[in-house]
Amino acid sequence: MKRILQERARATRRSLLEAAAGLFAEQGYSGTSVNDIGVRSGRTSGAVYFHYASKEGIALAVVHDGFATWPSLASRYGDRAVPPLERLVGLSYEIAHALAEDPLTRAGARLWAERDTINAPLPDPFVLWTAATTRLLAQARSTGQLAAHVRPATAARTLVRAFFGFCTLTESLEGPGALNDRLYDWWCLTLPSLQQAPAPHGWRTLTRH
Repeated sequence: MKRILQERARATRRSLLEAAAGLFAEQGYSGTSVNDIGVRSGRTSGAVYFHYASKEGIALAVVHDGFATWPSLASRYGDRAVPPLERLVGLSYEIAHALAEDPLTRAGARLWAERDTINAPLPDPFVLWTAATTRLLAQARSTGQLAAHVRPATAARTLVRAFFGFCTLTESLEGPGALNDRLYDWWCLTLPSLQQAPAPHGWRTLTRH
C-alpha cells in the first residue's frame, strides 16, 4: 500500500510539474496562478499546495527538472572521433530544439528571464554551457581546428550569451519554429571566424541538422 501511495504521489507531482511548465512557458510566472496549475492538471489548488509549498517552489522545481537533463545532453557530445567544432554545432542544435519544443526547457528559459519577479534564487543555466563550450573550443585548439586569435574561455562566454540571446529574439519575432533555420544562418556567420582555415563551404556540412 505504501508503495502504491508513493507512486501516486510521484505521478501527481509529475502532473503538476508538467502543467506548471506549460503555463509558465505560455503565460510567464506572473501570469500563472496556483489555481491555473490546478485546473490545467485536473487537480485542486489544495492538491498543488500539498505537494509544493508555494508558486515559487513549483517554479524552482520546474527549473531544476529542466536543467537536470542538460549534463547528459552535453555529455553526448564528448566523442573525440568527431571534430570539436562539429560537436559544438550539433550541441547548439540540440539546445535550440529543446528551447523550441520541450515544455520544461522552454519554461526554465522563460522563468530565468523573469527571475526578478520570483521570490526565490534560480540556478544559473549558463555555467554548464559555458564550460562545455570552453572544453570543445580547447579541444579544437589542440587539434589545430581553432583560429589562432580565438581564446577558448573568452570565446565560449561570448558564444553562449550570443546564442541564447539569438534564440530568445528569434522566438519573440518569428516563433520557435524558426529557430532551426535561423541557427543555420547564425553559424554561417559565426563558424568561419572560429576556424583556423575555413573552407569556402565547409560550414555547410556542419550546419545541416
